[in-house]
Amino acid sequence: MKKSVKILWRVAFGILALFVLFILLINFRVIGNMPSMEELENPRAALASEVIADDGTILGKYYQVDRSSSDFNEISKNVINALIATEETRFYQNSGIDAKGTLAIPFYLLIGKKRGSSTITQQLALNLQTDNLGKQRATNPISRGFQKLQEWIIAVKLERNFTKQEILTLYLNTVAFGDNVYGIENGARTFFSKDAGHLSIEEAAILVGMLKGNTLYNPRRNPQLALSRRNTVIDNMVDAKFITPAEAAAAKSKPIVLHYNKIDHNKGLAPYFREVLRDEVKAWCKDHKKADGTPYNLYRDGLKIYTTINPRMQLYAEEAVAKHLATLQKYLSAQNDVKTGNVWKKWPQYLDKYMKESDRYRNMKEAEASDEEITKSFNTPTKMKVFAWKSSTEPDLNEKDTVMTPMDSIKYMRAVLQAGFMAMDPESGEVKAWVGGPDFRYFKNDHVAKTRRQVGSTFKPFLYCFAIMNGMSPNTMLPNEPITIGNWTLTRNSEGSVGGSISMAGALARSLNLVSAYLIKQIGAKAFADFAQNKIGFTSKIEPYPSIALGVSEISLYEMLQAYTMFPGRGINTKPIYITRIEDRYGNILETFAPAKREVISEKESYTMVKMMEGVLQPGGTGARMRGTYKMQGEMAGKTGTTNDNTDGWFIGYTPKLLAGAWVGCENNFIHFATTGIGQGANTGLPIWALFMQKVFADNTLKVNSTDKFQVPANMTDETYSNFDTNVKPGAEAEDIGNGSESDYQTSEEDMYSPGADKPETTKPKEEKPVTPAKPKEDNKEKDKGTPATPKAVYPPKKDN
Repeated sequence: MKKSVKILWRVAFGILALFVLFILLINFRVIGNMPSMEELENPRAALASEVIADDGTILGKYYQVDRSSSDFNEISKNVINALIATEETRFYQNSGIDAKGTLAIPFYLLIGKKRGSSTITQQLALNLQTDNLGKQRATNPISRGFQKLQEWIIAVKLERNFTKQEILTLYLNTVAFGDNVYGIENGARTFFSKDAGHLSIEEAAILVGMLKGNTLYNPRRNPQLALSRRNTVIDNMVDAKFITPAEAAAAKSKPIVLHYNKIDHNKGLAPYFREVLRDEVKAWCKDHKKADGTPYNLYRDGLKIYTTINPRMQLYAEEAVAKHLATLQKYLSAQNDVKTGNVWKKWPQYLDKYMKESDRYRNMKEAEASDEEITKSFNTPTKMKVFAWKSSTEPDLNEKDTVMTPMDSIKYMRAVLQAGFMAMDPESGEVKAWVGGPDFRYFKNDHVAKTRRQVGSTFKPFLYCFAIMNGMSPNTMLPNEPITIGNWTLTRNSEGSVGGSISMAGALARSLNLVSAYLIKQIGAKAFADFAQNKIGFTSKIEPYPSIALGVSEISLYEMLQAYTMFPGRGINTKPIYITRIEDRYGNILETFAPAKREVISEKESYTMVKMMEGVLQPGGTGARMRGTYKMQGEMAGKTGTTNDNTDGWFIGYTPKLLAGAWVGCENNFIHFATTGIGQGANTGLPIWALFMQKVFADNTLKVNSTDKFQVPANMTDETYSNFDTNVKPGAEAEDIGNGSESDYQTSEEDMYSPGADKPETTKPKEEKPVTPAKPKEDNKEKDKGTPATPKAVYPPKKDN
């Protein structure tokens, strides 16, 4: 043999040896970032975590890429056939690498044509690398060559460790269908609103056709190109003998019919709830580790979060809030100070603050625009889209195209009424509906759990309950007279009434401030604050001042509902619960959740309060329109609440099976209704509750009926506790107006204690111990630094007799 031939063979064998060595180094992960065998045996494509309602409905998802997962038997045979016919007809014959196709590549290149040689298994290998390592398909020829070698190795390993069915399933669960949608199940639900197991021939062909170019052949964006591509896939299915020519002709004759339903976090049911839930589950993920010791990832690990939200109740709640807010908004927008913008004259610093927080301002600053240019821009009329009420059932319609200055748009949007509404089962603690605001697209603040506002008269039932616990009864007659506690004096009720006496039940029904002040004087502010803080369990600070009797404390709706559970819950305080369990992607239960319960008052005391609070909704009570205007039937109880200058309107009510509450107001507390007739809680919060309950009662599937009865305790033997007269004369409903004046915050330490109660060993003289108003909470966005304090009531002048 010639020397040159020997050298040639040595070089060839040397190159082959180096190539084999190179492959081995890649395989044993010495070179590159090959997935381990364990990762290949348990491939972990990034999966969206799902939020699941109590009936199994998917409320929403948390994802970086929106991907779902299916089993082979959950995928239509049409999809499998379309995929094999189009992507690789020899799929069942090869072992992960198509040698024939690979060897043919140079010949195709010589004649100027491109030919794909990647098998379905190789494409899966690339997808798994993308998911596990965050890689993308390389564009550099050298990098792509190295990546190709890795694909070959992974493909062979996949073929050794998985069946062909498993490989097809994994592949279809990892492919992209455009619009940030991954996985055949998610593709089917997004484009056709059906599961992957029920896709027709033409629908399967549309989705498989998108794999060649999910933007180019996206039927939503390019319907004609998508139609042509679909028909090509159908022809491929005929060639592969998966369908007959007749079936193909029938499928090709049909137009593309999409039922597009992309889950968008800004849309769908319960967006405010889903955002609150996101924060809680993210915190849970930080504290819980997977088998490999790393914390769970909400956006990649495909968690299934089962919640207590009932989709039907949620829909009724959202519609009730939308319907009533739309009505109220007309009155507020027509109000002269809002319509003219005069309401902002005293608060120009806030307009400047909101301007600087806007994207427009930040973008102009980044572009190095001068202050003069920015000011001019904010005062120049501009085309824009803003929120506007148009439909209570179609949220997407609630916006309008308009022309206004950016500064006027700030004024406009800040004057949009906000609301919070939550409904729950008072005994199980399960939250059934959660509405945090009018529209999550435009208003992100959640007004159920994250906003604290003065609660007004909705706090009075706790005071009356404490009085019952201290020996009083609903029939106890109380003076409705001017009262002085330290340096705090009330001369009349907020609506101007004064004089005479009234039963405690009647005083609660009419929400008389003078009677509440009398009760706090008898009981002691310190004792009552201790009861609220330590027994009921409020986490918001309840200052031990007499004015807490009128509801000056700032508390969230969520916390108020928890406190109210003790009334319909037979004395048991139940913390609201909205997660029942969390599962991993394989259905393994990671954690279950149960409500925290504790007894606060006796069953007898709770039933007494139920009966007293029923009086609020009877003729003459502040919530009388519940029975009159809204014709609500059955046993129900509740309490209205209105803070000074109609800043906050509240209603919290309950039936034997359901507890719900509503708050209505503006983000800025200096924007409010000018008249109590419109701004009181009976006209703002109560109608939302009534509209919601009307639909709940009408829906027999919910099993919450107007015939439900409050359970009478077995030990309820004293008739005075179960049958009493509110001695409120039937007629027009009472008005619940305001919760005190500026001086209500000021009293002496002496007045924090009831007569005979233990006092601190050292006390300062009254004149040396002024108590300043309680400071707002740091986390209350409404009361952040510089935000004006809630305007205080101006009492009506005395009328001449």
